[in-house]
Formats: sequence, C-alpha cells, structure tokens
Amino acid sequence: MPASQIVGCRNLNAGVDSLSDLIPGCLHSGFGHPLTRSWQSERQILKSSFIYPVFVSDIDDEEVSIPLLPDIPRLGILKLAPHLQKLVEIGLRSVIIFGVLNDQTAKDSYGTAADDPNGPVIKAIRTIRQQFPELYVVADVCLCEYSDHGHCGILNEDGSINNQASVERISDIAIAYAREGLHCLAPSDMNDGRIRAIKLKLLEAGIAHQITLMAYSAKFSSCLYGPFRVAAGSTPSFGDRKAYQLPNEGRGLARRALARDIREGADIIMVKPAGSCLDIVRSAKEIGQDLPVAAYQVSGEYAMIHAGAEAGIFDLKASAFESIEAILRAGATIVISYFTPNFLRWLDE
Repeated sequence: MPASQIVGCRNLNAGVDSLSDLIPGCLHSGFGHPLTRSWQSERQILKSSFIYPVFVSDIDDEEVSIPLLPDIPRLGILKLAPHLQKLVEIGLRSVIIFGVLNDQTAKDSYGTAADDPNGPVIKAIRTIRQQFPELYVVADVCLCEYSDHGHCGILNEDGSINNQASVERISDIAIAYAREGLHCLAPSDMNDGRIRAIKLKLLEAGIAHQITLMAYSAKFSSCLYGPFRVAAGSTPSFGDRKAYQLPNEGRGLARRALARDIREGADIIMVKPAGSCLDIVRSAKEIGQDLPVAAYQVSGEYAMIHAGAEAGIFDLKASAFESIEAILRAGATIVISYFTPNFLRWLDE
C-alpha cells in the first residue's frame, strides 16, 4: 500500500522516504481496543484505592445532611454502623474519621475534646474496629475541630501558632488514637516536626510497627476547604491558616515538606487538594518513589463537580471518573474522596 493511502497512523507522506519513517507516529494501534486502552493506564481505578471521609458528631443519634456536600451525612455514633454497613457490603475498604463537636462549650484553647475517651473520634474507632474488623481505619489528627479558635494548634498570646506546644499536643492525641487500635494516623495540622514527634512516641509506646503514619505533607492553603469547614465546624474564629499551610505558588516548599516528612518517618505522603495540585502529586511520586502517595480530593472539588453536573455542564459520573483518573495518572495510589460511595457502585456496573 502506498504511504499516501495509509490511514490510522497520520498521513505523513510529505517528506517520508520510507514506510519505516511513519512508525513513530503510529499510536492508535496501542489503544484501538477497549482492553488495550485499559492497558495504557499506569493505575486502574479500584475500590481499594479509595478512603471514605466520615464525619462523626458528639450527638449520638444525629444524622443530618451537610450543606454543599450532596449525599454526605454527619453521623452520630448510633447512626455510624448502619451507614457503613451498606457501603461495606458493596466493597468499602477504608474510612478516615473526622470528629465534630456540636457542643461549642466543649471547645477550648487546648483542644481537650480531641482525645476525650468519650469523644466522637475515639468512640468511632472503637465502634468500627468492633463491628467492621475488615475496614482499614484512619483518623485525622488535628486541633481545629476541637479548639475554640479554630486553628490547627496551640496559640501564642499574639494569636500565632506555638509550634513546639502544638507538636506536643498533636502527638499526644495521635498516641491516644493509636492505643484504641486504629490502623493509620493522619496528622493534618502542618506544624513543623510533628511527624517525627509522633513516630518517636509510637516507638516509645512499642506500637510503631502496628500504626501507619500518613502525613498531610503538601497541604496547601486553599479556598476549596469551605464545605468541609462547615461540616466539621472548624472555620477559624479569626485570621487564616496561611502562616502554616503552604502557599499555592510554593512548589519548592511542597517538595521540601514532602522530603522532610519522609525523613521524619512518614509511611505515606499526601497532597491536598488533589485536583489543583496534580504537579505536586507527580513531585510526591518522584520524591517518595518507594512510598504510596495519597491525594485528597477535597470538599470544594466534590461540590464543584456536583454543581457543574446539576447545571447541565457535564455528566456527573463522567466528570468524577476524569477527575480520579487524572489524580491516579499524576502518581497517586490512594485517593481520599467524597465520591467513594459512588465509585463503589459505579465500578460494579
């Protein structure tokens, strides 16, 4: 067949001396069949790729919808197991717990309620471990949901973060959660040195070999956390978090934070938010090439996709798949996403 009649590769007849010159341009042959298209994916979307965020409140029988987070409830401890049971039956493998205090009087400057044995997180860990032993349980570790100021640490008198005191408090909370039998700690406070402090206390307690440490390593200061802050009651009462969460333009800072947390003992490194930080997800995979990389598709990303679908701009399922495929393509192996229940169903279709 003359080169001028070749279709499927591009018609590169102009300037072509032989058919062999066309070979580098022949790509369609590698993805012309549905199976070969699937083989082009470095990572397949699997049910085991997802971690489902659950909001557990201090009102035992609460089950309420969360504004701007369609289909995501805030649950009291009595409603948690029935909710999870339906998802476990269709393949849920992991959850990450966020505690919520409706009782504002329980909040103080020290975040005392964070590791209260009768608080929502510890009660949730106990309940899930007892009723769903096959579920992998992660707990977010921070102070913002439990402090009266809404910031992610202990404050100095001038309102700035006291890093040393914050790290000591965060690491104490982490050990309290670890002793309840969970699988993974995920400190999200972004205080310098907290990964090392937690790792050292786990070693001292003799349980470091049992507890995975997933670091929110590259967590950027973002406007996309709004729905989460409403859900968790964690909006700062003054100021913002730009002094301890990474600036959006700070790629170099993100790379340094990723490398630091690996040195300090992180078993998994995380990037947040996922969709607007795909370059950082790729950097995380390069810097931590021997570690799993997690990416958090945050509440604002989830809400935007839902809003676009409701406005008829695109199809919800198609957009959700594209978003997750992009995150995995960038290098993530784990995705924390509010779309987890949807994917548990969609992947069975």
